Amino acid sequence: MRVLMFGWEFPPYISGGLGSACEGMVRALTGRGTQVIFVVPKLLSGEGADEPGGLSMRSASGIVIPGGGGGSEKEIFTDTRTFFKKNLKLEYLDSSLTPYITPQTYAKTREELERGQKTTTEEKTVTWPGAPDVTLTLHGGYGKDLLSEVYRYSLAAQVLARRENFDVIHCHDWMTYPAGIMAKRVSGKPLVVHVHATEADRSGEHMNPVVSHIEWEGMTAADRVVCVSHFTKNLVMRVYKIPESKISVVHNAVSRREASHIYHNADRGSKARQVLFMGRVTFQKGPDYFVEAARLVLNVMPDVRFVVAGSGDMLRSIVARVAHYRMGHRFTFTGFLKHDEVDRMYASSDLYVMPSVSEPFGIAPLEAMVYDVPVLMSKQSGVSEVIHNALKVDFWDVRKMADRICAVLAYPALGRFIAKNCAEELKHIRWENAAVKLEQIYADLVKRGN
Repeated sequence: MRVLMFGWEFPPYISGGLGSACEGMVRALTGRGTQVIFVVPKLLSGEGADEPGGLSMRSASGIVIPGGGGGSEKEIFTDTRTFFKKNLKLEYLDSSLTPYITPQTYAKTREELERGQKTTTEEKTVTWPGAPDVTLTLHGGYGKDLLSEVYRYSLAAQVLARRENFDVIHCHDWMTYPAGIMAKRVSGKPLVVHVHATEADRSGEHMNPVVSHIEWEGMTAADRVVCVSHFTKNLVMRVYKIPESKISVVHNAVSRREASHIYHNADRGSKARQVLFMGRVTFQKGPDYFVEAARLVLNVMPDVRFVVAGSGDMLRSIVARVAHYRMGHRFTFTGFLKHDEVDRMYASSDLYVMPSVSEPFGIAPLEAMVYDVPVLMSKQSGVSEVIHNALKVDFWDVRKMADRICAVLAYPALGRFIAKNCAEELKHIRWENAAVKLEQIYADLVKRGN
């Protein structure tokens, strides 16, 4: 089986939660003999590279679209332009604010702003290329021209769909759905879209209509929709009206790295007990509920330290709320962490809290469990379907959240008991299990000729 896979993240090119999931999934698939051609917006160098074990990386940036030489290639711009003009309108908003941003882009943007220069991290105009050969340029990541980046990525997809040999198409999250649709039109191969998160999760009732429509287009065009949890499956059925017969649930897992325990229990047990929130500081992740629970905890346990590790559009308001409650001396805001910084933070924490309002899955609790950190998670999360021994509360019930935090911190034996039982469950949550289910989905689609 050979899979043409479109993803926006794949370590080390971008390494967020989506990237970690894609890497774990792909490594498991290739370890079982499946060949994967994985397309990212931009590789660190070159147009593509082959790795041992069946993984081939491709870069959308640098792909050449042939011009007016005739043949089917000349239809690429027309088909893609028609799709995008029909389904969305691209507008440029001159602002330094971005919904997502890589650390590298942030550093460059901040440096330019401090020097009083106009930022140049994103392209300002969206053009519909003409007859000459065109080399696609993508910056990767999540910038303020994300939609035009998605457009260019789908152009590259059409070229690769003509060039590569594959049996099935697999797309991860909405940024890649147009690429998958275009690749399916070109090749006639079956399309799988993988729903790691939805606009309904990210924004609640205030969904971006452009993004939600792209999600609907991708799910509608797909031959199979893979959801990371039953929680997400039910949301996809309710909000996007996708029939249940078309949906499969494949739970995420966590990769076991050799370096996982380098910092194991490094600072745990110190006098200042530490409660950790790690993730994007956005509405979806529930950081405001974390702060409200912390306020209640500090009323009875004033020596506890709370850490907010991450960045996002709610960070400023969360800092302001902490200051309003006069809790600044008990809070640490780390900003975005990466690699060993994340490992150190897990290892030094006495409890990890995930109070997400709507979480399709949530890999972070599994990562915390690797470090034997007890976990308190929202019932409104997909990961709660596979972990039964963690503490669970409704995201809005801050009093119960505070009670659970106090119980774990006051009785260390309770925390050790929770961590031990979760570790046993973790042994059975493997990417290899997900790979088996995906291979069966691929085989069924190819066999049906869909």
